[in-house]
Amino acid sequence: MKKTLVVVLGPTAVGKTDIAIRLAQQLNTEIISADSRQLYREIPLGTAAPSKEQLASVPHHFVGNLSLQQNYNVSQYENEVLALLENKFRVYDVMVMTGGSGLYIDAVCRGIDQLPDPEPEIRETLQQKWQQKGISVLQQQLQQLDPEFYEQVDRQNPKRLMRAIEVCLQTGRKYSELRQNNPQTRNFRILKVGLNLPREQLYDRINRRTDVMMNNGWIEEAESVFPFRHLNALNTVGYKELFAYLDGKLTLEEAVEKIKTNTRRYAKRQLTWFRKDKEIHWFSPEDEEAILQFVKETSGAFG
Repeated sequence: MKKTLVVVLGPTAVGKTDIAIRLAQQLNTEIISADSRQLYREIPLGTAAPSKEQLASVPHHFVGNLSLQQNYNVSQYENEVLALLENKFRVYDVMVMTGGSGLYIDAVCRGIDQLPDPEPEIRETLQQKWQQKGISVLQQQLQQLDPEFYEQVDRQNPKRLMRAIEVCLQTGRKYSELRQNNPQTRNFRILKVGLNLPREQLYDRINRRTDVMMNNGWIEEAESVFPFRHLNALNTVGYKELFAYLDGKLTLEEAVEKIKTNTRRYAKRQLTWFRKDKEIHWFSPEDEEAILQFVKETSGAFG
């Protein structure tokens, strides 16, 4: 029987961590994080990383294993996770992976194309261009460099625009030509469990979790990494708004409201990404027994 990777995915604040821990405990196995920001040890609060108690309850991988100042990309993540799985599958029949970063999940499940790592100077130039002149400048540049990909990409997503431009500038070729999109064959089975809630319930969770994070010292965490605010890892929801507060551009109340609004928008984008994947079996996080039963019957993991 093939080994099985159980992937617990869904939008932010839906309750993935708790379900993944319960599954891993039932399966007597370990957890791999598929969250592109929980990798960084300096920002556990703002990334809603597992607590010390949660980390102690089940072995976790790819949580707080990097510094913000380390360069890292999804290609490295793919290679490192596959190497870890090869090792762990000698011990376990099943491993659990959980997170909301669709690109990182896809990298492990399907593989990504071997595109070049971004040159820091190019990325910094594009970041400055975006911040000073707005997203329309990036849209125009990508349209000139790669009109085919321009028609496909989410043109309101500056990260996607910048990544495509970076590749075009570094290689002298079109990003669309280099993206093969050929799924890689894995030597393990993949079982995808999606978690979701009714919109109002999910949004309420997001709002309440934001308040808890602020009460737990998120602003102090943001102050501690403020000198590194130019780094790509901090160009994300939560830190952008808190940095604007620290810069005197927003009041704290305005920053918190913007975090809630932008986190809700982020959750919506996550769901749009995941809904394209027909391999996902969807559950409410409140249906824990149904999820355990599904994994048991589908993977044969409970004997």
